[in-house]
Amino acid sequence: MKKLAAVFVFTAALAFAGAGNTYRIDLYQNTVLNGTDFKPGECKVELNANHVVLKQGKRSAESDVKVENSPNKFYSTSVGYTSDGRIQEIRLGGTSTKLLFDVSATGAVAGR
Repeated sequence: MKKLAAVFVFTAALAFAGAGNTYRIDLYQNTVLNGTDFKPGECKVELNANHVVLKQGKRSAESDVKVENSPNKFYSTSVGYTSDGRIQEIRLGGTSTKLLFDVSATGAVAGR
């Protein structure tokens, strides 16, 4: 019985350690990230250190991001764009995490 409990605890620890931070966001306009088109609707954001993967159905795209922590938690998730339609940041609701995209790069473009 002790052996079974030890295996369960070890397996649970591995699952927890391997799990990245996954969030759900809603896109309200057509978005392109690194050449991949995303339609308005729900997406998953998987964050691992300074790397993010955006997934919507079978579509996915990756990007490096700068992660900043705000002094306060964000009430809701929001996606910010530059005036020319490029994705600039994602503020993750319920957390103090803000993901900043490199707006000088062509990889994170919205509204095409």
